[in-house]
This record gives sequence, structure tokens and C-alpha cells, in this order.
Amino acid sequence: MTSTSSVVHVTSAPAGSPAAELTPGVLRGLAAAFTADPTAVRTQNAVTRAGLELVAVNHARQVSLSTTMSHRLDDWGVANQKKSGRCWLFAALNLFRFGARAELGVKQFEFSQSHAMFWDKLERVNYFLADMVATADRPVDDRLVSFLLAEVVGDGGQWNMATNVFLKHGVVPKEAMPETESSGNTAVLNRSLRSLLRRAARTLRELLADGATPAAVDAARAQVVTDAYRILAIHLGTPPSSFDWQWRDDAGEFHRDGEITPQEFFAKYVTIPVSEYVCLVDDPRPEHPKGATLTIEHLGNVVGGDRVLYLNAEISVMKRLAMEAIVGGEPVWFGCDVSQQMLRKEGLWAADLLDLDGVYGAELSMDKEDRVRFGESLMTHAMLLTGVDVVDGIPRRWRVENSWGEEGGEKGFYTMEDSWFDEYVFEVAVRTSALPDAYRAALAVEPLALAAWDPMGALA
Repeated sequence: MTSTSSVVHVTSAPAGSPAAELTPGVLRGLAAAFTADPTAVRTQNAVTRAGLELVAVNHARQVSLSTTMSHRLDDWGVANQKKSGRCWLFAALNLFRFGARAELGVKQFEFSQSHAMFWDKLERVNYFLADMVATADRPVDDRLVSFLLAEVVGDGGQWNMATNVFLKHGVVPKEAMPETESSGNTAVLNRSLRSLLRRAARTLRELLADGATPAAVDAARAQVVTDAYRILAIHLGTPPSSFDWQWRDDAGEFHRDGEITPQEFFAKYVTIPVSEYVCLVDDPRPEHPKGATLTIEHLGNVVGGDRVLYLNAEISVMKRLAMEAIVGGEPVWFGCDVSQQMLRKEGLWAADLLDLDGVYGAELSMDKEDRVRFGESLMTHAMLLTGVDVVDGIPRRWRVENSWGEEGGEKGFYTMEDSWFDEYVFEVAVRTSALPDAYRAALAVEPLALAAWDPMGALA
């Protein structure tokens, strides 16, 4: 007895559009057109040997960017977040150490970034578990549940998330909880925490579906927090409940505080009133009006802490307030889309620094609104503004303290032309007392809540 079988080949095309197959003839035409274009071939020769950046750089723009500033605050060394996404914590702690250095009488000082990271991640574990309980009535492939499961316990964060950690858990000097292998290379730690939490999500959903008592659900959550603490302590060390603090200042004088808690250390050596700051953002989409407050659903880290809150502002207002803060003697925490139009080795940013359209012979550029709408740009990195070059009351360049070590720029300090601020800066943290009256009044209005996956919810 014989049998026959047939194979059915199914072709597909994007839904709602006619098929546009890349046939052999089409592909031959593409290759022939490229080969016949001498500019394309020369560009291929250059890029394959030298790399895109060296070919695309606008040399005239690069050499025009002076790194001198009329107002400069920094005279210290930069920190290094290494292979981690802790820039938002580094930038906040770099802001704090500006005042702490004066209080301690030392030029070089760092707060412990590992301490802040430990507590952020443990709090974020608890926050995620609360979200899983709150969304247990939704199917697991629901867009929100899927998003929360995909984004669980990354390294990034926002200004309000940083202040939540510091106000609750305090700060310690770096020597009290130093860097570890995992603090500077978080991939393995994060993978372990994600495995723990995705399993916990399944367990909690099953318990709730089976009608478990609140006590049973709480017990399951508590066990996950215990397990997460153990994982974090194994990777990062155990955060001190108190430590013995003494030091010698740069004049050689000895000082001793004795035994002190992280919360007491925060109160004594963090000199800025962190609760009096608000994040101004440039959301360029007109449906989110300037002068209105925004928040992001399900974005946070500390249960019971402050929610992430933005005040949507004109970019000119953001620049003016940042400039005035620096001229007044205080650095500024800010968030941006860091990799756009950047020369990392030289430590330079300008809106037209790289001519990608010219290299490719294809138009890639969009305005800021469309870049946000279509996923081309969002906040990816937080740093500290430590200087500004002002001419006739107008900023034309900014000095930036990065947290990538000393390799780029001037030993880790970068220069940003003001044109880049317009296009790629999304956020600055400023004192509420500095806001225009209309903006300050807007803080009393309930914010517009954006979806969890909105681009303004991107984490630095």
C-alpha cells in the first residue's frame, strides 16, 4: 500500500496590503543599482574600514565646539556605573555629593551606589508583586500584564523613584557598602530576579484563582521578598543598618561621627531638599499640553512612596531654569536620549554632529514629536549638568558629568551644544520654588495618567 503526501506552501503579506514579494529580479536590480552608484561604493569602502561614526562626523561642527564654560561647578572626578543601568541613581548621588563634599571638607567623595541599588531592587520586587495581585483578574497575555512581566526589575529609573529610595533607606558612603562584581555587571543578578518574579507571578495568580485567603497570598508574597533579599545580599552584600563613620578632610583635620544610620547620614550630609524638587519634561505631543502634570500608570518602586510625576514644560523654560540653577551654584539632574548625535570618545553632542542622511543617501531624520510617536527617541540616560556657557543671558553650551568613567570627553565630562538640548533632552529636576507661578499652580492639579507603555515612561 502506498501513500502520497503533499506540501502546501503558504505565502503571506502584511495584513491589509497587497503582496510585494522581493523577487530575484528585484534583488538583482537593487545590487546593480548599488554597484552603479560610485558615491555608494566609496561610502561602503569607507564605512566598512573606518566605521560609520568617522565617516558621518561633521568635522566643521566638531571643531567648532569649544569645551570652555562661563560657569562651571565641577572640580572632581567622575564615577563609573560600568555594565549597569544605574545612571539615574549615579546622577542623583552625584548631585548629593556636590553639597556633601563641602560638608565633609573633601574634594573626592562618593555615596554608595550599591546601597541605593540594593534597596531600589528589593522595593521594586515588592512593587511588582503588588501589581501582580492587582492584575490577577486579567489574562496573562493582556497587554498590561505582558508589559509588566517583560519589564520586571530592570536597572533604570526616574527621579521620583530615586528620592523614594533615599527618603526611606538613607544613604551611606561608598566605603560602607562598596561596589561588587554584580553591581557593575548586573545581567546575572537581574536574570535571577526575573526568574524568581515571573515564577512568583504564576504562583500568586494561581492562588487567587483558587480562592486562597488573603493571609495565604500575603505569606506567598512575603516568601518571595525573603528570597529576593537573599539573592540581592549574595550579589551586592548586606546593607548596613548602621556604620562607624570617621574621616580626615583635605586640610588634614580628623573628624568622627561615630555610629550612624543611613537615614541619619542622609539627613546630615545631603544638603539639598530633595522633596522640594519636581521633574520638568518636554513631551512634544500636543495632546499633552504644556503646563500640565503627567504620571505613568504602574511606574514606581516603593509601595506607599511618591508616584512618578512630571510637569510638561516648554523646552525654553527647562533650559532657563537649568541655567539659573547652575549660575546660582547648583548642578542639575537631567534625562536625555544619550546615543543620538554623539561622539563618545570626544565627549561631544550637537544636533547636526553626524550626517547620517548624507552617508546613506536616505532621509532618516524626524522632528522630536514624530521621534517620540514612532519609537525613534525616548529617555535612555540620566546625567548631571555641571556647567553652562552663557552669552547675553542665553545658554549656548552645557557641561555634563557622565557616569561612564574617565575614558570619554575630558576625563568623563562631556560638552553638549544647546541645539542638542532642544532635540534630545527630555527631563530636568528643579526646585519647585524656581517654577513660574502658572507651573507651580499646576502641581496641585491631578495629573493625566499615561499608559504604562507610553514612551514618557522610559527609564534612564
